[in-house]
Amino acid sequence: MTPEEEKYYENYLDLFLHPGWKQFVAEAQESLDTHQIEDIKNEQELFHLQGQRTSLLNIVRFETGIQNAFELESDND
Repeated sequence: MTPEEEKYYENYLDLFLHPGWKQFVAEAQESLDTHQIEDIKNEQELFHLQGQRTSLLNIVRFETGIQNAFELESDND
């Protein structure tokens, strides 16, 4: 792993330890948990909800994705 790549991952791994990150992810998960498929009234609301869920899932899964990529990079060295 290059020094630049190592710094890239270190920055994210430090961020993930911060209480603000944990709070941000918890709030994103809470939003995901409040979505009710039964409340969708029409196709436009469905598309809007799909977009919201995609964005929120990207946030909730981001830490795991970075950690997995870091492990792969570390294993390749």
